[in-house]
Amino acid sequence: MKAIREARGISLQQLAKDIGRDPGFLSRVENGQQGAGAGTLHLYASRLDVPIAAITHEERTRDQERPGSPHRHDADPATHRADGSG
Repeated sequence: MKAIREARGISLQQLAKDIGRDPGFLSRVENGQQGAGAGTLHLYASRLDVPIAAITHEERTRDQERPGSPHRHDADPATHRADGSG
């Protein structure tokens, strides 16, 4: 989050003012010390003009997209054994 904000040349104080949040709160969110609600995340992403996935790390890896992958979000845990042979 912080890297994206800084790459756009937006200070923490300016972002906080623009989205109506406390700069200390946003700093803690950016540093992983505190979570943020969906509303704050949407405001943050909107102000930086990025998709929400860019700041929430929801982007899937190729392994998560592969059918049958134990990392795939819709994988059936009953069909996957701990040793990966299922």
